Amino acid sequence: MTQNSWENKITINKSTLDFKDFSESKFKISLNRVAFIFLIIFSIILLYSTRVIYLSSKLFLSNNQKTNSINRADITDRNGNVISKSVFVTNVGIDPKLVKDKKKLLIKLQYTFPESDISEIKRKILGKKFFYIKKKVTPDQIQKIRLLGEKSIILEPKIIRIYPDKNLFSHVVGQIDDENNGISGIEKSFDKKLKNRKQKLILTLDKHLQYIIRDELINAQNIFKNIGGTGILMDINNGEILSLVSIPDYNLNHREDISDKNYINRATKGVYELGSVFKSFTIAAALNYKLVSPKDEFLNLKKKMRCGGRIISEYDEDLPNDLNVEDILVYSSNIGSVKIGEIIGKEKMKEFLGSIGILDKMKFDIEEVGTPLSFKWRDCKLKTVSYGHGITTTPIQLAKGYAILANGGFQVNPTLIKKKFDKLKRQKILNNDVSVNLNYMLRKVVTNGTASLSDVEGYEVGGKTGTAQIVENGLYTKKKINTFASVFPISNPRYVLVVLLEDTKLSKDYVYKYRNKTGSFQGTPFNTAGWTSVEIAGKIIDKIGPILATKY
Repeated sequence: MTQNSWENKITINKSTLDFKDFSESKFKISLNRVAFIFLIIFSIILLYSTRVIYLSSKLFLSNNQKTNSINRADITDRNGNVISKSVFVTNVGIDPKLVKDKKKLLIKLQYTFPESDISEIKRKILGKKFFYIKKKVTPDQIQKIRLLGEKSIILEPKIIRIYPDKNLFSHVVGQIDDENNGISGIEKSFDKKLKNRKQKLILTLDKHLQYIIRDELINAQNIFKNIGGTGILMDINNGEILSLVSIPDYNLNHREDISDKNYINRATKGVYELGSVFKSFTIAAALNYKLVSPKDEFLNLKKKMRCGGRIISEYDEDLPNDLNVEDILVYSSNIGSVKIGEIIGKEKMKEFLGSIGILDKMKFDIEEVGTPLSFKWRDCKLKTVSYGHGITTTPIQLAKGYAILANGGFQVNPTLIKKKFDKLKRQKILNNDVSVNLNYMLRKVVTNGTASLSDVEGYEVGGKTGTAQIVENGLYTKKKINTFASVFPISNPRYVLVVLLEDTKLSKDYVYKYRNKTGSFQGTPFNTAGWTSVEIAGKIIDKIGPILATKY
């Protein structure tokens, strides 16, 4: 072989391996073809997978549409914070009939769920009935289970209702059962709408206000050792409830059969004698019927009087014998209220209390509403009703009544559902001057009377205290219901706040601090509303006042 021929051969071999000499355009065309083919194949796979997932989901939903419809709408507070939501979860169970190797299965389960009780699982496997080993498993756990390749381990998709705030809205929102039906609260009252509507259901509640009021009610329990309590914050003009708290409460994510009556919704279901907070209604009725004026005097008032074998007496025996209408409210005179009640009479008193929604069961957005106890309007009953004894109602009705007294005498219906408010269509049920006069008196109760511990600087709080004995087995006990119904700011009334504490105890260690004054003192002198409910209401207003002033 000549040298030239060898060189030519080498040149040919080099050109075969040299990518630079290979046509760039041809390479691009080849690469594009491969990419195109791959794209088509990937698209087909993706389309098929999507179709399978869609059909599976559709099949799952169709099989469970009666019991587990995902269409149940979210429930939110007024600011869009989700307080109730439906989500997909996966539960893991075992069908003992499908178990081939029990020992091997237990080893796999111990690896996948190290926190589980293997001995208990072993016992249930022998029972041959399907059982759950874990609910709401994580995606990582689902992947581990699938890799096990164990047919006896069943992955069960399910739609559940979750409540991110746990206890915060328990008495309002309510619960659903295992078949996705509402069984209490908003979940029950709006069950059909929640199942059928795609849009969220917006409540009037404010999550931040709800948290503050609940926190203070729990603090109250720690101080006064009361068995329960409630707080209601409501806009007096449109009836929107910004907060409704009842304690004790419960975690909505752990639904249980709560049979203990202590778990009732005290704000709406609790029916109580509320004591002297009713004196505002008595005086408002007398003013509305123009039977008295604020400065009308009642002279030579006794400290005690007899009625039907019982004695009605003043709580404070140091009260002056001569009191005008304003003083009767400010200093909470029982005898003075009785005298005003006698002037009003049974028929007009009944008419007035009925007009502001105190006497009958109230229509409300949830079904858990108590019915005030009926009674016959006799002479003695009129006397006791005038100062809030021998008559019952619910805290939500009390809030409604005070809203009407304070808002200029317009009818208002408490609501939990956010909706349009037409101020022009409000029904006026009281005379013009009733609210003006009464608001002035309520402010004096705080500045000069029994509610001084609620005098939060800058918020012009007005209100009335009420202390009543708890009835058990038809007899009055030494246990007390302490209530404070407040309105603020009194110069331009906007909100009513009702705080009720049930069966409070004296606190020797609690330190009271004067509002708008310097100094403090330790220990509860009396087990009355002025030292319990008023104190807690003051703390609440201190914290929610800035939010209300800047937000609404």
